[in-house]
Amino acid sequence: MNSPIGKPQCRLASLRAPSICAALFFSLASPVGYAQEVAVTLDAALQLATDRSAGMQAAQASVRASSEAAVKAGQLPDPMLKAGVDNLPVTGPQKFTVGQDFMTMRRIGIEQEWVSSEKRHLRSSLADETVSRERAGYLAQVTNVRQQTASAWLNAIYAKKALSLQQALLDHMSHELAATKASYRGAKATAFDVVQGQAMLAQTQDQLLKAQQTYQTALIGLSRWTAFTVSDVTGEPPAPESYVPSLPPEELQRVQPALVAASGDITVADADTAVANSERSPNWTWEIAYQQRGGAYSNMVSVGVSIPLPLNRKNRQDRDAAEKAELGTKARLLYEDALRQVQADIRTESATLASGRERIANLTQSLLPAADQRVGLATAAYKGGTGSLADTFAARRAQLEAQLQVLDLRREVSQTWAQLEYQVVPPTMAAAQ
Repeated sequence: MNSPIGKPQCRLASLRAPSICAALFFSLASPVGYAQEVAVTLDAALQLATDRSAGMQAAQASVRASSEAAVKAGQLPDPMLKAGVDNLPVTGPQKFTVGQDFMTMRRIGIEQEWVSSEKRHLRSSLADETVSRERAGYLAQVTNVRQQTASAWLNAIYAKKALSLQQALLDHMSHELAATKASYRGAKATAFDVVQGQAMLAQTQDQLLKAQQTYQTALIGLSRWTAFTVSDVTGEPPAPESYVPSLPPEELQRVQPALVAASGDITVADADTAVANSERSPNWTWEIAYQQRGGAYSNMVSVGVSIPLPLNRKNRQDRDAAEKAELGTKARLLYEDALRQVQADIRTESATLASGRERIANLTQSLLPAADQRVGLATAAYKGGTGSLADTFAARRAQLEAQLQVLDLRREVSQTWAQLEYQVVPPTMAAAQ
């Protein structure tokens, strides 16, 4: 069975730094069992997700399908082979006979609708713009996969950190409870201290099991996007600083898929309008036929042309052109609306990110030192015989809750950062498309 990782091609996995192609993790094809033991970094998760995304592959198939349709758009319609019998007698002594009446002819010919080179060029341009719009759909899939993967990885890494804090607390409490039991046997601690310590330790063990389940659930969520079973994550979450708010409008319009798609709708509408205007001039149809009569009569050749008569142009061709022009107006207005929405979303997420950083700094400077101080005071009081083990455990529990509060805030801020940072595609990828 092939490795679920293989040798992924080097793609830009992060907007903040070029992909290292997961050199430490995926430089060689590995058996499935080995791959499942690898701790996945954010860059590696992003690369796996983009290499193995079914949604992105489907979008690529759609682009290829449009490209195939674009090739035929500029071609002439297929010619028609025409055959028949003209002037066949149906009464009299020569009825249903061919070759006896001088007017009866067996006919074979070719008919071709002629589309001018200008019209074919306009149709090709429309098809090419349709392909470009399909590429915008592919870029939208890229951003969705990257956003969802980054979000899932961040959930997993913060769940792992929370699990580590829970495990550290359990280790502390287990050690202190063992020491208290020893003191109780030496008549230096009370039975109440031991019993209450055991109860608080049981609660901590339950919280540890819950944290383990949260981590496993987060790994499953990440595995959905990487398309292989992730058993562990590693690395530090990126600093919550995004370059997206600093992008100038002209650059944003090239790398933000919603704007790329809206801009593509405009070009498609304009190309469609040009095609509709060209249809005001009708296509002529040429025909040539060879007609065979009886042996006593001369064979003949017929040449003809069919020309549509646009007698109701103002209510047909003109209406069609006007319809396409209005659709172009609609596309331009929707682009303006999309631009305003994207810019508003970026400002909102940027403000939320800045506020989150400020809150993290405030809690780090005030809440965590106070929780640490409380643990120190409770431990000193317990060792001095003026406090209880329950007070020490309670202080440690409060310290953990403070750490988890800050950790959860960091997770929320990182999620906002991911939504902001990965809503655009790398410029190199946008240029390639």
